[in-house]
Amino acid sequence: MNCVGRRVTQKLRLSPGVVFAVLAGLMASVPMVLEAHGVTGKNATFVEGIEGPAIGPFLYLGAKHMVTGYDHLMFLVGVIFFLYRLKDVVQYVSLFTIGHSVTLLAGVLGGIRANSAIVDAIIGASVAYKAFENLGGFERLLHVRPNTKVAVLVFGLFHGFGLATKLQEFALSGNGLVTNIVSFNVGVEIGQMLALTAVLILLTAWRGRPSFFRYAFLTNTALMTGGFVLAGYHLAGYLLSRT
Repeated sequence: MNCVGRRVTQKLRLSPGVVFAVLAGLMASVPMVLEAHGVTGKNATFVEGIEGPAIGPFLYLGAKHMVTGYDHLMFLVGVIFFLYRLKDVVQYVSLFTIGHSVTLLAGVLGGIRANSAIVDAIIGASVAYKAFENLGGFERLLHVRPNTKVAVLVFGLFHGFGLATKLQEFALSGNGLVTNIVSFNVGVEIGQMLALTAVLILLTAWRGRPSFFRYAFLTNTALMTGGFVLAGYHLAGYLLSRT
């Protein structure tokens, strides 16, 4: 760990049990909040009633969507879990950002549509995939070493479609649409940065303690389980909708 990480660890002096309880609690809460990050209620009414550019509100909605978007955050936790250098964190998060920005803009502005349940199922599978990779499953069981950078970029495309499908549910006005969707995307990046900063502080503090490697397996198992739950939930919803 670098000197900055040591100072953060020493200053926070977090109990490893508390850190693990927070992370594991977030994973365990997934089945109870499967629909928690949609644009609903007053926000939905507001979005449909907008005429013209509304940069501030869409920045807020984008940030809120990412901060409450547990599926996106679970994937990013898996991505950065074993990344110790800030350079690597920035590189992988940038690939994810490029991916989801492309499909968010293409989906809403370009009219490219996808079945939301299938997209959400793939997003859940992406969480399970990354946790399985963190556990060494691909190398130990399948004897392959996947290209993590390519996987993060590709899954980022699906995460972007997940964001797009939420906005495609509304009859958005064409007046100021480009400005508003770009603002929403920037808000998503702001929310992502805030959430990741908090996660990195927790991980940096935890990595300085022996319990990190003791609980790393259990934490990634929880992530993988949460991913499978999400994928199964949305896939079941898709199949039921077809009957």
